[in-house]
Amino acid sequence: MSLTSATLLAFTLCCTALLFAATVWLWPRLARQGWRPALGRVGLVLAVQALVFSSIGLGVNRSLLVYGTWDDLLGTASPSALIAQDTAGDALVKVIGRQHPDVPGGMTPQIGGEIQKVMVQGRQSKVATPAYVYLPPEYFQKGNEKRTFPAAVVLTGFPGAAENLLKPLPYPKTAWTLAKQKKMQPMILVLMRPTVGPRNTQCVDVPDGPASETFFSADLPEAISGAYRVGTSARSWAIMGDSTGGYCALKVALQHPEHYAAGVGLSADYKPEVDRDSGDLFHGNKDEEKRSDLLWSLDHLPQGKSSFLVTTSLQGESNLDPTRKFVEKVKDPARVSSITLDHGGHSFNTWNREIPPSLEWLGGRLAAE
Repeated sequence: MSLTSATLLAFTLCCTALLFAATVWLWPRLARQGWRPALGRVGLVLAVQALVFSSIGLGVNRSLLVYGTWDDLLGTASPSALIAQDTAGDALVKVIGRQHPDVPGGMTPQIGGEIQKVMVQGRQSKVATPAYVYLPPEYFQKGNEKRTFPAAVVLTGFPGAAENLLKPLPYPKTAWTLAKQKKMQPMILVLMRPTVGPRNTQCVDVPDGPASETFFSADLPEAISGAYRVGTSARSWAIMGDSTGGYCALKVALQHPEHYAAGVGLSADYKPEVDRDSGDLFHGNKDEEKRSDLLWSLDHLPQGKSSFLVTTSLQGESNLDPTRKFVEKVKDPARVSSITLDHGGHSFNTWNREIPPSLEWLGGRLAAE
């Protein structure tokens, strides 16, 4: 079972309740003197406590996504990026799996679309990293063989697995539903982590390390446009994400308007967090460190024609003040919109409220070629 699944949480809660009931029933029988009854009492108390803390931990993790997979929790996850070989003559996108979207008629691509698991190789950055590509049903329908589609890159927070963008953040299902309701145009989604390595690279080209910014700003649109019917101009591309992924989305859209027409940050950070997960991102390069502060960039660097959507909450979010500053600093020719909830938090529950209007907003700012 997935670490974030409702089934695992329900199973753990049921086990906790059953063991607690068993403890109450057995306790009088373990009240006798002797080391065996004493050992039984200690064992039951420890077992109940372990299940209670496990239930609390699973519930908090499901809400906040501290760990996306068992490998993340245990520290056994393999690196999410590899140094790519010379890609001359090779496909930059390789399909390694397919699955059906969780929508009515999802077994048929012409009705439900398709989700492909791929490996994406960066021509300039020389890295390869996994992703999921959601293709809407219109992509497969007769008469659309030459139709191109807009695309949105969607990034998780860190740590987090791309699978969390399938559920509990159901991006493909939400996009499918909105398109069916005529609230947004059909769109290809590229779902992935905001890092191209085992460390939290935060869309920074790390000296002597992963060229994360180069990958997301240039390599990814090139690779996806070469493998699918996606336009190559900026007006066909957007990038969005939550938390650290939201920071990456805003950074890439702000500093690379030649590749992305729009960026969405859900509960976004506005500068990279340098800690043990990131390591040294700048190696003493103060200019690059300042450039990676989005509020500094808005004040000191030219602004392109990108559009931005940022979200926060009056209560429950730590990014309220920097979000307001970001909105104030965006100047023509750039554009900015915002969503401010009365109550929210750094959690799936908040982002699930914000994803539908965010996708609608994106759909109105992209155009297929």
